[in-house]
Amino acid sequence: MGNDQIISRTRVFIENKFSGEGSGHDWWHIYRVWKLSILINETEKSADKFIVELGALLHDIADWKFHKGDLEAGPKAASEWLTSLKVKEEVIKQITDIVGNVNYKGAGVKPSMTSLEGQIVSDADKLDAMGAIGIARAFAYGGSTDQPLYDPNVKPVMHKTFEEYKMNKSHSINHFYEKLLLLQGHLYTNTAKDIALQRHRFMEDYLKEFYKEWEGQA
Repeated sequence: MGNDQIISRTRVFIENKFSGEGSGHDWWHIYRVWKLSILINETEKSADKFIVELGALLHDIADWKFHKGDLEAGPKAASEWLTSLKVKEEVIKQITDIVGNVNYKGAGVKPSMTSLEGQIVSDADKLDAMGAIGIARAFAYGGSTDQPLYDPNVKPVMHKTFEEYKMNKSHSINHFYEKLLLLQGHLYTNTAKDIALQRHRFMEDYLKEFYKEWEGQA
């Protein structure tokens, strides 16, 4: 099976699996990460396009947030899918490394992606958690897990470990301070850093307006 056919089959598989998902981790999130990954790769011009596309399409195949905190669920699911397509073992290893390391794991946890292909997918995933789309996804996810919109009495926590981040229960506005506003400093590629500038400013402006309206101001 050729690379184009593997990408095509994987796209259909993932679209069918995640269409209609309501937490902000749906097919259209994966679609945007896929397209952003292609865009970043075209600018950086030094990564394997096939690995980038396949990693982007499979990056959320089994997110730990929906699998009882299991970080191995994603790599395992990706490996099973690629094995069913008879993909080469060396490619499977590259993809499972991307899937296993793409997620944000807390403010104090350093990003651990080593390959350029993985860094591109990681950057695309983080960009989709920023800006207007990122705000919408934050509240979609918060609603899906019964998080309050905001509680001024509950302050943000800068989690030092993945376990702290995984176990944290808070509200959606704190998610901005515990993750979204920190993503700009967790990016790898210059292309993603340039894209992030406007998205970061948009989130800051949104929070200013949110707090003003929260206090009942005109």
